[in-house]
Amino acid sequence: MTVRISIVTAVLTLGVVFGQSNHKTAPEPKFTTLSREDSTRLEQQRAVVLAAAKQRYGISALTRTKSDLAVLQKLVDDSVFNKSQTYELQSLGVAFGDVLASELPLRWVMVTDEFGTDPTLRFKETTIQINALTMISKRVEEDEPVSVQSLLDNTREQVAAKGAKPEFGPNVLIFDPSTPSQAIQKQIDAVYATQEHNEFGPQRNARCSCQETIR
Repeated sequence: MTVRISIVTAVLTLGVVFGQSNHKTAPEPKFTTLSREDSTRLEQQRAVVLAAAKQRYGISALTRTKSDLAVLQKLVDDSVFNKSQTYELQSLGVAFGDVLASELPLRWVMVTDEFGTDPTLRFKETTIQINALTMISKRVEEDEPVSVQSLLDNTREQVAAKGAKPEFGPNVLIFDPSTPSQAIQKQIDAVYATQEHNEFGPQRNARCSCQETIR
């Protein structure tokens, strides 16, 4: 289980307040609800998994709950899809994502970021996203062992840890895309009022913009 974390920190001196910093930030992810086409795509990938499970094991339906883990594990262990079948392996990721969504406060959305636009699982209204689509495929393609139960357990732990509000001290302001722009401006104005005539003093403030993906 790896976590991609993009954290941009800038000292709020006069230069930053007036936009004089040259520090480039990664684009923050944009989340949108699933369109009809997006939902159809996910349904088609679920159908791929169900067809394989029905042919191999006589499974008549996927429940989109934890009870699907056994059949997903068998499909992986029996190498029903080989490492060159990326679409089919990512279809397993969709079915596994449904399990995650039933166990954790996650929902399918579309995300647009520096990697493109893809379906992902979003944790509540935060920027924490679980890339279930490639959780299984990338491990199979890299010849790594796959335990869907371990992936579920690890994701649960990661979400719990990342969902906790970090505490960096009173001089660090933490923002994410869900923070209203008015609230951000109000806090920056307060810092500026303190720092306006104190650019060479001992007090320093920082802002932190966070976005995280669990893969």
